[in-house]
Amino acid sequence: MAKKITVALAGNPNSGKTTIFNAITGAKQHVGNYPGVTVEKKTGSCKYKQVEISLIDLPGTYSLTAYSDEEIISRNFIIDEHPDVVVAVVDSSNLERNLYLAVQLIEMNVPLVLAFNMSDLAKRKGLEFDLAKLSNLVGISIVETVGNKSVGINDLLDAILEISKTRQKTSPERINYGKEIEDEIAKIAPLLESEDRLCKKYGRRWLASKLLEQDKEILDKGHQPQILEQVAKSVSHLKSIFRDEPEIVMADRRYGFISGACQEVVRNTIELRHSRSDMIDTVLTHKFFGLPIFIAMMYVVFDLTFRFGELPMEMLEVLFGWLGRTVASFWPVGSESLIKSLLVDGIISGVGGVVIFLPNIMLLFAAIAILEGTGYMARAAFVMDRIMHKIGLHGKSFIPMLIGFGCSIPAIMACRILENKRNRITTILVTPLFSCGARVPIYALLIPAFFAQQWRGPIMWSMYFIGIVLAVVAARLLRSTLLRGETIPYVMELPPYRMPTLKAVLIHMWERGWLYLKKAGTIILMLSIILWAAAKFPAVSDEEIVGLTETQVQNVKLQHSIIGRAGTAIAPILKPLGFDYKIATALIGATAAKEVFVAQMSIVYAVGEQEDLSVLQDKLSSDYSPLQGFCIMLFCLVSAPCIATIAITRSETGTWKWAILQWSGLTGLAYIVTLIVYQIGSLFIG
Repeated sequence: MAKKITVALAGNPNSGKTTIFNAITGAKQHVGNYPGVTVEKKTGSCKYKQVEISLIDLPGTYSLTAYSDEEIISRNFIIDEHPDVVVAVVDSSNLERNLYLAVQLIEMNVPLVLAFNMSDLAKRKGLEFDLAKLSNLVGISIVETVGNKSVGINDLLDAILEISKTRQKTSPERINYGKEIEDEIAKIAPLLESEDRLCKKYGRRWLASKLLEQDKEILDKGHQPQILEQVAKSVSHLKSIFRDEPEIVMADRRYGFISGACQEVVRNTIELRHSRSDMIDTVLTHKFFGLPIFIAMMYVVFDLTFRFGELPMEMLEVLFGWLGRTVASFWPVGSESLIKSLLVDGIISGVGGVVIFLPNIMLLFAAIAILEGTGYMARAAFVMDRIMHKIGLHGKSFIPMLIGFGCSIPAIMACRILENKRNRITTILVTPLFSCGARVPIYALLIPAFFAQQWRGPIMWSMYFIGIVLAVVAARLLRSTLLRGETIPYVMELPPYRMPTLKAVLIHMWERGWLYLKKAGTIILMLSIILWAAAKFPAVSDEEIVGLTETQVQNVKLQHSIIGRAGTAIAPILKPLGFDYKIATALIGATAAKEVFVAQMSIVYAVGEQEDLSVLQDKLSSDYSPLQGFCIMLFCLVSAPCIATIAITRSETGTWKWAILQWSGLTGLAYIVTLIVYQIGSLFIG
């Protein structure tokens, strides 16, 4: 029977950690979420020299100081799950910055291997390492790797197997904080003997040092009063000496240890000059040119994604259309079977309406993977950071928002690039305010119906502009109330440019596509059946539809259904916005998908498929004023997004709480904004 070991993979973002994970596990990997949080959990496996290796790709972090979900998850996994080996992946071309996490792992006294990744890039920069000397200094096995070329992977696996056999752990005492801090650790550590369970779990030295750093998670473990009293005295004493928090002083000492080690083992073989990356950055991150370049770049991504996605989307539409007709053919023509309607109108139509977006999802995330892999996405976040900070968000939040102009679903999924939980949830909640492609059919129907040619462009532009303004206001409000708190500092690292591997892009694209199908599709299936039933029941009697045309029959059935009656019931509530029963019914139908509003209005006005869209536009313009037409578009822009978006929000936040808040908050905001516009507009227009 093969031996089994568990290996945890830790490292900074942009260190090539995921590339090494992919190189080791290949297709044998699984993506999900850690329980209770939206942080992605990746696991994989491989068999090497008769040993089954289970690999856990921990979230990318710069430290283990327990500020963010990612840091807490990484730290707790190592402490609670006791992996047989921890591999710290280091970008060897940026050694001093990357070694900070490795030093914290040394302090945790775990079986550790260092993977000096991107060693080819380090050599091109003129860096040479005395790895044997460094290994002696830190007491850890070190292996050089080039993850995107699978160089050094077998050597890394050999080192992992060796450490798993010997269970050789790191020596935390190698990191010396200086006499003052070491003295305070020596005062706290003996007192911790009374907390035997915690000492066995964490180790006395590590526990004492974290108490000195005022680590909130460790402080909340319920320590005895005499321990907390000594910690308070020690912290006060150190602050009086250093005029700074112990946490900052201890971080400086870690960097001092790293700097000293690098002085010993790193040699520059060429004169340091501005690299090619630096020269490119002078343009891409320029104070004036950076933003236009970023917008142009994202426009290209957006345009190509939907341009190349159009044909496969049409093919999927044809496929689901054929599937619907094939299933319908099992029953006689004109039959009114409930099973037939459920399968064709409910399940196939509902699920198909979600699956047809799959090409866009996969292409969009392939494009994002390329931009991230090249290093450009970090530059985009850097360019937008100053602007986004004014509304309490991070520069990275702008990327999902921009994607939201295409579709809110991939935009919300793209929020996974945001490390900070508050920023991630805020961005998810406001992203639907960016006018997505599903709203375009509504604008295309209503703008020509109510506005002259010269006004159509400005009215369309106003919809997008209003959405952006409301998103900014809503984000600022959320960050000041429900999601208030300082944004956790994030290092705006600008990694060197490099060419992403095709394998990494394809894996990234497939993972997101599969998550989309699995998470959105299953929830949509359930909700589609519910909406189908609401539009189908209660049924009308044959006497009520005798002599009516097909579209008239549909209209009568709709009015008699649960959803039709609901429209009649809420019409008085919507009357102050300028809406009547017909608009109310269409708005309820549009909860499944925004573009359904157009189809629902066609049913309400009994406009058949054989009639031109202008017939419906003429009927609308005769029943409503341009102000009412504008308010309908405004309400559709701001109000609760489609069911698929709500489902994705629930999946990405891990709870219905935020999904319900998004639905109710945006609907409430839509009501207030539309009410103000209609009532004030009525005073002037009459």
